[in-house]
Amino acid sequence: MMPSSSQTSGSAHDVAAALRAVRASISAAAADAGRDPATVALVAVSKFHPVEAVAAAMGEGQTIFGENRVQEAAGKFGPLRASAPPFALHIIGALQTNKARDAVRIADVIETLDRPRLADALALAAEQEGRLPRLLVQVNVGDEPQKGGVPTATADAFIETMQRRFGGQLSGLMCIPPAEGDPVPHFLWLKACAARHGLGQLSMGMSGDFSAAIACGATHVRIGTAIFGHRPAGPSGDAPSSP
Repeated sequence: MMPSSSQTSGSAHDVAAALRAVRASISAAAADAGRDPATVALVAVSKFHPVEAVAAAMGEGQTIFGENRVQEAAGKFGPLRASAPPFALHIIGALQTNKARDAVRIADVIETLDRPRLADALALAAEQEGRLPRLLVQVNVGDEPQKGGVPTATADAFIETMQRRFGGQLSGLMCIPPAEGDPVPHFLWLKACAARHGLGQLSMGMSGDFSAAIACGATHVRIGTAIFGHRPAGPSGDAPSSP
């Protein structure tokens, strides 16, 4: 059973307990799907939560974190590189081209490659920084106009172009299915697309649908609220929908 928001208020004790509960739920979902739980990685989405909450999760052995905004990620995780145990930072939010160099500098994985101009910016940033994070192509599996991601009709061509450009650093696909309706057809579409291109990583599934995503082959699930509790409002004053 997933912990309730009242159980995840953000204190060190709450984060640790919630993280254990989430891991147990992931293991159960993997077992139900006939999969080894070790094949499913948890990305703890810590956006808008303080560094103390991140430290609590790290104290419980969490090593993969997801952030939407590059500036927030840099301020929160930059200082931790020197003092914390090794961890991986995923950028999971829409990435502006003018933030590409900062993202390349701090991230281990960028999950939201979705347009040629961003590819250009990332390639230039990689030359400038002497490093390139692993990349995932984000596909707009529901073809929703308000969401980022490559449209499904052009996804195959875009992925092929990115593979030629970035080689093995392009390691998988990411999606956020429509909030309403059954996510399974969207997850299965992404799985089939990844298979066509020989890509092994599938970042799909959040707090409300990760069990279905695991059954469909997710290698990474992005979970925030169930671990850290409801987020405070972001810089715009709005609290966006939660992973």
